[in-house]
Amino acid sequence: MRKLISPGRLAFLGLVVAAVLATFFVTLYQLQIVGGNQAYEESTHSIVTEKTVIAARGNIMDRYGRLLVSNRNCNNLLIDVDELFYSGLDNDEINADILEMCQIIEANGDHYNDELPISASTPWQFTDMSATQRLLLEAWLKANKLDEDATAVEVMANMRTRYGIDGNYTADEMRIISSIRYAVNVRYDIATADYIFAQDVNINTITSLMEADLPGVDVQVGYIREYNTAYAPHVLGYTGLMTAEEYDTYKEKGYPMDATVGKSGVEAAFESLLHGVDGKAKLTSTSEGVITSTVYTEIPQPGNNIYLTLDIELQSAAETALASYITTTNAETERNNAQLQAEGNLKDMKELIKGGALVAIDVRTGEPLCIASYPTYNLQTFLRDYSALQEDEGTPMLNRALQGLYSPGSTFKPCMALAALTEGFIDGKTEIVCTGVYKKYQDAGYAPGCTGSHGSLTVDKALTYSCNFFFYTVGDTIQIKNIDKYGALLGLGEPSGIELYEETGQVASPEYKAWRYAGQRNAAWYAADTIQASIGQGFTLVTPIQLARYAAAIANSGTTYSCSILKSASSYDYSESVYEREPEVVSQVKSSQATWDLIHSGMRGAITNGTARMEFFGFPYTVAAKTGTTETGFGTNDAFFICYAPYEDPEIAVAVALEKGARGASLGYMARDVLQYYFDFKESTQQTEQELTLLH
Repeated sequence: MRKLISPGRLAFLGLVVAAVLATFFVTLYQLQIVGGNQAYEESTHSIVTEKTVIAARGNIMDRYGRLLVSNRNCNNLLIDVDELFYSGLDNDEINADILEMCQIIEANGDHYNDELPISASTPWQFTDMSATQRLLLEAWLKANKLDEDATAVEVMANMRTRYGIDGNYTADEMRIISSIRYAVNVRYDIATADYIFAQDVNINTITSLMEADLPGVDVQVGYIREYNTAYAPHVLGYTGLMTAEEYDTYKEKGYPMDATVGKSGVEAAFESLLHGVDGKAKLTSTSEGVITSTVYTEIPQPGNNIYLTLDIELQSAAETALASYITTTNAETERNNAQLQAEGNLKDMKELIKGGALVAIDVRTGEPLCIASYPTYNLQTFLRDYSALQEDEGTPMLNRALQGLYSPGSTFKPCMALAALTEGFIDGKTEIVCTGVYKKYQDAGYAPGCTGSHGSLTVDKALTYSCNFFFYTVGDTIQIKNIDKYGALLGLGEPSGIELYEETGQVASPEYKAWRYAGQRNAAWYAADTIQASIGQGFTLVTPIQLARYAAAIANSGTTYSCSILKSASSYDYSESVYEREPEVVSQVKSSQATWDLIHSGMRGAITNGTARMEFFGFPYTVAAKTGTTETGFGTNDAFFICYAPYEDPEIAVAVALEKGARGASLGYMARDVLQYYFDFKESTQQTEQELTLLH
């Protein structure tokens, strides 16, 4: 019988086992006996720290995926508290190191974060404080047993003593040292995120600090917002450290007290989508600071990416058109005013245009395609320019497209026509004879004029030639309740649905006047108030985005959409859809097609032979429009223009508003530039798609 295991195989197996055991014992001997002391020393001097791993904020893109706002990796400097304060250094050494760190940073063109709310030099005074700064200071005062009413001088004296800052330092140097030590200390009094000593420092700063071999500085990779466009700053907004008031909201979501959050615009409106969730990692390092291992205890979760409804190239065309028109017109006005002044003709001098807005909306969905406001600013340098922007008389930080409130003037007349026709007060054959002055209430001292004596007009011709007399008569007939009703249905004086901060305004009404003049003799509603409301003046105040939505509602025969600016959202790696916008109908006017045909015809007539014919002469696309000029009661009038195109099958609606713009029709040039870009881009896209189809 053959043996299953031969003596040779058994011997070979024994040799293998013996070799493995020998290797094991030799390795164990090396680790425990030969290298035991070294391993023990390394283990006792290893430092384990837990660090926050900052999650990237989501990107912001336009409707076509063009990158508008993204993140850029940056180097931040953090204070290593253990190394600086608990490694045996005395106060003299700590203070000298802190001062040298700050001097190196400044010398290399960077800046350290100074959170101490006391003036940078004597005499010491408290500076204007945010709610967060006040909260941190109060915590520090309490921890140091100082009265909450302590003066800045008393605080600085306490810091000099507490931090052992000797008299060899100047007052300014003492203030620098105190500011850093205060920022570190206060984070023990109130648990917040790490103190970022300096943000987005350049490589020269890091190199200089390493060469100086200063203890207590860690380099942390962070993120800073990168703006990939110079346009739409009012819409995009900016980020910053949250305030104490904001913390009350965000603490429920796990934000640390000094987290970076959206402060305005899209950054604030979609904070919940854009903000990631920070992670945590345990870092093991040697006593020399060499990191030997990193273990993530909580993986950071980047924020979602969002797509706006804006077309950034159309936005560029709108902002360029606004800036060009306003600067050119103002230069011409200044030259004319100088000539008139030289001639002694002061009454004909005009005011300069103060600012303006242009909004374009997709007629079929209500999506804003561009939201331009002038004057504007640069997001890349916004924080640096903030004080100057606040003091600028042109109020560049005001988003006039959403927050500017204006009486719309004659652009309101299509609403009047709709109300009168739908309610049956007039029809397409009704004629009203314009004599130039509306005299019905002249015995009471009220006789408003028209822009001319237009003779006999039907409603469509009254829109074409913008006859005030016609709409005075209509307004006096249909009453203010019907004016208010149709104004609201078309979105005037109503929230637009955009997620950004906006003013609402109102269409003139007895209720509003009674509220505004409560307790005064002129709180009653008069016929004159209705007549003024009928041509978009008096108490009616609307925003440019409302005018654009109103123009779109007219274009599509009475459907008013929400103007949400969020088109879609995806996960940070673009692999999963988080949100997709669907058009939302807010209201629908129930009126006959014959009514809408009359209104559309009247607005088309404004382009072909009416108030806007010169501005669109030779334009290759069919446009319908309405001009408007508002008397502000002093100086040069405000001007407005609304339009939509193509006339036969509307796609885009545009509204333009200019403060001290003088004449509404002239604003058509800006709308024309925007429409030209829109249709050129559409045609080029269609041509590209056709060429790609042929290739397949």
